Amino acid sequence: MPLQNRVTPTGDIVATPHRGLFTGNRGIIHDPATKTLLRKRWSSPAWLVCLCDFRGKHREVMATQSWTELFFLDEATALAAGHRPCFYCRRDDANRFRTAWERGNDARHVRAADIDRVLHRERLDRRKKRLHPLPMLLAELPDGTMVQSGQESFLILQGRARPWSFAGYGAEREHVPAPQLLTPPSTVRALRAGYRPVLHAGLSGTFDPAG
Repeated sequence: MPLQNRVTPTGDIVATPHRGLFTGNRGIIHDPATKTLLRKRWSSPAWLVCLCDFRGKHREVMATQSWTELFFLDEATALAAGHRPCFYCRRDDANRFRTAWERGNDARHVRAADIDRVLHRERLDRRKKRLHPLPMLLAELPDGTMVQSGQESFLILQGRARPWSFAGYGAEREHVPAPQLLTPPSTVRALRAGYRPVLHAGLSGTFDPAG
């Protein structure tokens, strides 16, 4: 029986046998005795994207009263849900993200906590995922941005929309009706400023293990 620990682009946490390229957390939101989620979906404003393999360390998922291990198809999915790179296990990527975030958001000397405060406002509408108007035409959105149309989430890559699923991305769609922005606006500006998220390997020629 799969655990409830897989994150969708809308930030929901569900049970599925599919895994992903990244783990991460939002603090402690599970009961280790039952390995089930609590009612809350975050206990910290620091929503992180972490490496699944770091210095050979191994963890039994949801086994201790420590951070709750969540899993993402790829980094674009995690960014859409409102997470950002971890400064512990992904320091180089996190510094690149911070530099692009500062450049895109016209900020200086930003700390991780500063980014977290902005993201927490942008990713949530009370307890639900906050959707935003598109800041530009869909075809002009930077690679790695995700949008929502009805019940479907889409990755934008080279100006084209690809439907998201737990197994990967589908073929390009010619038309995406009434899309809304899933990826927090400040993160979209970081993407425009040059941050390159790691994308699912099923997208030919786009997988970059260095992030």
